[in-house]
Amino acid sequence: MKTLRGTFLALAFVAAPEAGIASADREEHHMEQHQAKGTFDVKMAPQADGTADVGRMTLDKTFHGDLEANSIGQMIAVRTPTEGSAGYVAMERVTGTLGGRKGSFALQHFGTMNRGAPHLRVEVVPDSGTEELVGISGTLDIIIEKGAHFYVLDYALPE
Repeated sequence: MKTLRGTFLALAFVAAPEAGIASADREEHHMEQHQAKGTFDVKMAPQADGTADVGRMTLDKTFHGDLEANSIGQMIAVRTPTEGSAGYVAMERVTGTLGGRKGSFALQHFGTMNRGAPHLRVEVVPDSGTEELVGISGTLDIIIEKGAHFYVLDYALPE
C-alpha cells in the first residue's frame, strides 16, 4: 500500500495581555473530533496555458463514503530533471454532505516527491466552511492502492 500521509496541524493562538486583547474578547468553542473514510474518483485535465516547466490541471473529484461530495479545483505542478522528483500545489472546493451535515469547504494541497519519496499535506482551509460545515478544520490523507483512491479525513466541527 502506498500512503501519502497528511500531517495534522493544530494551531492554537493565545493572546498575550500586552497584545491588547482581553481574555473576555476571545470566544471558546468546543470542537468535536471526527473521522470520515471512503473512496474518491478523480479526473484531471491539462490546461493549455501550462508550460514545459510548469503544468496546470483542473481537478474534478467525486467522494464516496462518509463524505458524499463533489469537488472542483486547480493544480500547478513542476517536474524536475531528476527521476522521481516533483512538486505540486492545489486548491479545491468540496461541496456535499459530511457526517450528515450539508455544506462546502476548501482543501489546500502541498505535495513533493523527493527521488520517489512522497510527502503530502492536505488541510482544510481555515474559515472556508459553509452552511452546516461552518467552523470545520482538519486534514485529509490520500491512500492509493492498486490504482484505487481512498481518503481519511480527520476533522473537527463546533458542537
